[in-house]
Amino acid sequence: MVVGDFETELDTVVIGSGPGGYVAAIRAAQLGKKVAIIEKDFIGGTCLNVGCIPSKALIHASHDYYHALNEKTKGVHAKDVTIDFEEVQEWKDKEVVSKLTGGVEMLLKKNKVTILNGAGYFMDEHRLRVMHEFGGETYSFQNVIIATGSRPLEIKGFKFGKRILDSTGLLNLKEIPKKLVVIGGGYIGSELAGVYASLGTDVTILEGAPSILPNFEKDMVKLVEKNFKEKDVTIETKAMAKNAVNNKDSVTVTYEVEGKEKTIEADYVMVSVGRRPNTDELGLDKAGVEMDERGLIKVDERGETTAKGIYAIGDVTAGLALAHKASYEAKVVAEVIAGQDVIMDYQAIPAVCFTEPELASVGLTKAEAKEQDIAVTVSKFPFAANGRALSLGATDGFMQLVSEKESGKLLGAQIAGVGASDMIAELVLAIETDLTIEDLALTIHPHPSLSETIMDAAEIGLGLPIHV
Repeated sequence: MVVGDFETELDTVVIGSGPGGYVAAIRAAQLGKKVAIIEKDFIGGTCLNVGCIPSKALIHASHDYYHALNEKTKGVHAKDVTIDFEEVQEWKDKEVVSKLTGGVEMLLKKNKVTILNGAGYFMDEHRLRVMHEFGGETYSFQNVIIATGSRPLEIKGFKFGKRILDSTGLLNLKEIPKKLVVIGGGYIGSELAGVYASLGTDVTILEGAPSILPNFEKDMVKLVEKNFKEKDVTIETKAMAKNAVNNKDSVTVTYEVEGKEKTIEADYVMVSVGRRPNTDELGLDKAGVEMDERGLIKVDERGETTAKGIYAIGDVTAGLALAHKASYEAKVVAEVIAGQDVIMDYQAIPAVCFTEPELASVGLTKAEAKEQDIAVTVSKFPFAANGRALSLGATDGFMQLVSEKESGKLLGAQIAGVGASDMIAELVLAIETDLTIEDLALTIHPHPSLSETIMDAAEIGLGLPIHV
């Protein structure tokens, strides 16, 4: 114990207040635990403050602007369309982000969760320190949930600063750049490239893999590439970024494609090649918590680490780095701490990319089923044959279902098109509850709606199509 420092006893402690941390704290409190949550920056974590939420706000604003400028087919003609980007950023920060983070803080207080401002690190397997600008305090605990999330990966030759940005920096620009280079064409890179392309920026994406969005099927990605082409986005694949040099009013990026070195000058470059877990400054070794070679915390099926009473969830553990995965794990771990007999079940985790069009996937693809020697039926229904998609003027896309050939059990689904992020939830539930494509076909869907594409794709799988 530090001299002059009185140790305070705590029951359950959560380190980090993102979509994993705050959910864990609230659920544990609901189940009768006395909970404290430690946050060194802002309530809500990366997702609410500088990630999923603000990026979706900018995506929405950029779509409004782009369609106001370019939409002519519906008889709606806009004149003198302008955009005040500082006003957009103010709306994003005050009307979206602040309201959500304020709401989370209110929910924590409503559930009697104590908020400790500062950075937490372990002293040993039963104690931790919370450090802040005025000093620090020592706490002992019964249980700890580590939910410290992740941060953008900085690569050699691209030190963040000035015009070399991570996703947080690009989300908070005060002006719309004329030229932008995006290193990495994954989820974050493609979404933010789409934002600025819609705002009129000349965007170049440099992706090391043979394709952008490598986690999605090729026919899904082709639709995003088509949209990028319409917006004059340049995509360089198999491109290895070498370095970036800050100039007075620009940045010069050097990269290599097929052995040839190239340079490109832009107003800004954003690096989005992955994220690293925030586990390096927690003192985990002092608590007996083991990590793998990537800095991810080892956990069992209950979310417990190698140290008894210490749990970990979200981006600091193996698996997809998704906010909804962290929230799910948060509830399970809270229930474990409360004495319930539960384990993690990852049968169906949806993945969504908010590009244009949206992409969403869950469960097995045709290729993955083949790798597992599962005979499947793949049924695909085009959005162009859906009345609601036609009335929205958004016919690019399709609904695809992957079902077990013999039983008809739904094993996976892939959606590319408007509303994909919302419709995927029905298919997640269908997989979780072992529904068949016959169950989906017999489910009455509202008309006219995009969700009818699920019913139509299911009918194709049964060999009884109505609308194709």
